[in-house]
Amino acid sequence: MTAIKHALQRDIFTPNDERLLSIVNVCKAGKKKKNCFLCATVTTERPVQVKVVKVKKSDKGDFYKRQMAWELRDLMEVDAKDANKDNPEFDLHFEKVYRWVASSTAEKNSFISCIWKLNQRYLRKKLEFANVSPQLLEESVPSGESQSVAGGDEDALDDYQELNTREEQDIESMMEVCEYAISNAEGFAEKLSRELQVLDGANIQSIMASEKQVNILMQLLDKALSEVDNIEGKLLSYEEMLQSVKEQMDQISQSNRLIQISNTNNDKLLDEIQFLVNYMDLSKGHIKALQEGDLSSPKGIEACINASEALSQCMNVALKPGHEKLLAVKQQQRLFSELKDTFARRLTNHLNNVFVYQGHDQSNTLAQHTADLTLPKHSPLHRDLLRYAKLMEWLKNTQRDKYEGLSRTYVDYMTRLYEREIKDFFEVAKIKMAGTSKDGKGKFGLHGSSGKLTGSTSSLNKLAVTSSNSKRSQSSSLLDMGNMSASDLDVADRTRFDKIFEQVLSELEPLCLAEQDFISKFFKLQQHSTPAQGENVDDADGIVHSRPPSEHRISISEKDTVRLMMNKIFQSIEMELNSLIALGDKVDSFNSLYMLVKISHHVLTAENVDPASYLSTTLGNVLVTVKRNFDKCISGQIRQMEEVKISKKSKVGILQFVTGFEEFAKLAEAIFRNAERRGDLDKAYIKLMRAVFNNVEKVANESQKTPRDVVMMENFHHIFSTLSSLKISCLETERKDAKQKYTEHLQSYVINSLGQPLEKLNHFFEGVEARVAQGVREEEVSYQLAFNKQELRKVIKEYPGKEVKKGLDNLYKKVDKHLCDEESLLQVVWHSMQDEFIRQYKHFEGLINRCYPGSGITMEFTIQDMLEYFSSIAQSH
Repeated sequence: MTAIKHALQRDIFTPNDERLLSIVNVCKAGKKKKNCFLCATVTTERPVQVKVVKVKKSDKGDFYKRQMAWELRDLMEVDAKDANKDNPEFDLHFEKVYRWVASSTAEKNSFISCIWKLNQRYLRKKLEFANVSPQLLEESVPSGESQSVAGGDEDALDDYQELNTREEQDIESMMEVCEYAISNAEGFAEKLSRELQVLDGANIQSIMASEKQVNILMQLLDKALSEVDNIEGKLLSYEEMLQSVKEQMDQISQSNRLIQISNTNNDKLLDEIQFLVNYMDLSKGHIKALQEGDLSSPKGIEACINASEALSQCMNVALKPGHEKLLAVKQQQRLFSELKDTFARRLTNHLNNVFVYQGHDQSNTLAQHTADLTLPKHSPLHRDLLRYAKLMEWLKNTQRDKYEGLSRTYVDYMTRLYEREIKDFFEVAKIKMAGTSKDGKGKFGLHGSSGKLTGSTSSLNKLAVTSSNSKRSQSSSLLDMGNMSASDLDVADRTRFDKIFEQVLSELEPLCLAEQDFISKFFKLQQHSTPAQGENVDDADGIVHSRPPSEHRISISEKDTVRLMMNKIFQSIEMELNSLIALGDKVDSFNSLYMLVKISHHVLTAENVDPASYLSTTLGNVLVTVKRNFDKCISGQIRQMEEVKISKKSKVGILQFVTGFEEFAKLAEAIFRNAERRGDLDKAYIKLMRAVFNNVEKVANESQKTPRDVVMMENFHHIFSTLSSLKISCLETERKDAKQKYTEHLQSYVINSLGQPLEKLNHFFEGVEARVAQGVREEEVSYQLAFNKQELRKVIKEYPGKEVKKGLDNLYKKVDKHLCDEESLLQVVWHSMQDEFIRQYKHFEGLINRCYPGSGITMEFTIQDMLEYFSSIAQSH
């Protein structure tokens, strides 16, 4: 280590005017051991700077290089890790903490001691030394002797002693007196030597003169010593006298200490006894309530609740170590356990009897409620049972098996009760839905009475088929809906069905919500909380069962417990609703529109109350069925459109499914006016309208009696009028398409029909236009043999005004035969023909003026004549 120290001083520090005072071989803690050296150095120039330098051996050779340096004034703390044991680890806290492991504890201690001494000598700042032995931090030897900073290495440093302030001032004043002190140092030194000799002589003379005073002082010191010996003797005698008093005081102190310990023990014992008496003493009133309390009266229930809470507090008190070994505590715990078992048994038996009684007692009122299509209210039962809610919570926390047994009993009896009520309720709904007269006999022989109901779901479904087949006016397709206005019975039946279905849902909703709320409160199943792992689990019947903590991986929440109990109690609701929906769909497939709106509204209402409730889940499942029926209804209408057949002997007119769509849209808009699921209807509209468009075109192509343009024109005009009046936003594109198709086919029909009254004239001018298109100049057309002026005059003479009017009259009669009366398009078509005829007339005149200029050839009739022809023909018919 000495060789390394000299090498570092020579190669690294001497060139930088620094002196190496201490060195330690270290490596970083917790990393691969890459050794380096930490050096404590001072500068040789003033002011002195103290540094800690990290030196590392170069990877390319045997020489050392300076890697990092820290100022000692930046050091905040030195942590030696352990002051009592040998531990080579230590930390230096600069701007961050550097952790080192020295090669030996001795080197670490020497380095830390050097750091402390350098701080004391040069900086004197508040530097923390943690876990450092006090021996390493002792002060240096008194001034005047050389102080050791880091062993023998500091001797050279102590050769030079810094002048204090007063010495500096004396030297400066002396140099001011002697101006040549700087220019003539030898003369200045000789002068100082002479003055020193003078001072030494004066000191010797002063000492010799004070010898008499010294002798007097020595005599006084001898007298003082004799007086001290006399006082010491007296003090010894006093001490012997006080020794006996000290022994007596020690005995008194020991006695007081024992008395204090005894009092402390008595106070602690009293506290323990008071604790046990206060927290483990159950009053006689509570004991009597638990053993004999009346569980049927409100006062008795209140007393039992207070007694059970007091018992729980006594049983759950946190005993201190050793309390359970006391005989009195054991007796109290045994008493509490017996009281708990007794009261739990009494409470279970009483509530079992209440459940059984309520389950049988409700059956007497079923007939009265079902006859009015209402469900019995169970709020009195819930109100009576909720008085026991706190006792159920106590039972749940203390006797889990009995709590689970009560849960099963309640679910079993309420399942039977609700099953009877719901079955009877839905049977009455189906009877009313199928249609019953005032005397109690249905339209199709279904009997019902205000007493006990008879029948089954299967018989009611058979009835629905008979009903739908026997009622001719009961519409089930767009083809039939074209005649809806002739049957007010359909509207009445659908309105009655809508009211009955709404009544069913309105009765079920508060029933399910009230029962779910009661179960949550009575059985203390908070739906937002989750039990501790391994606490309980539910079986398929919706009953809570305890399980060992080892099975906590499959434990479920109390929210699921409520849901499973509701599923068990109301297991027949979804089945009955689906049966009712199937019946309504068989009676009239358009009832699915009413059901879709009602079910959607109640689903959203239930989700707003509780999205995870049993009612919300069940109605959601039923909504899927209704939506499926609705889609099936729409698909059926489209299929019937595709299968439509038209008569070959009569004109087509407005197709039944076109008028049927109009009635369907009016009905749907009335039903869905404020509905939440408008999107379902919009999708159905688009599907139906696409099918209507396709099948109108299909029928037009197949029509033999009525021209294709007339079928397209009339039906698309009706579709356009329907969509314009209903203002259905999702069909705006189809409305524009219908108008475009109507306009196109109107124009096509007019053009094709007008070619007949002036057939030869049309053919002549078509030939003229063909010659012009082939490149013949317009003014040279008259030189063509087939199109000269004579031929033109000959053709014009064949169409005098009288002949033209006769042709238009025949055209009017033909158009009248083609068009149907329902749409009233005759005048519209006739007016369009008038405009087209005038356009052709002007076109012919233009061709005559351009191709036969100066010939004086004109038509045998004028535009005014044509207007009179059209007007008189229209008025005559």
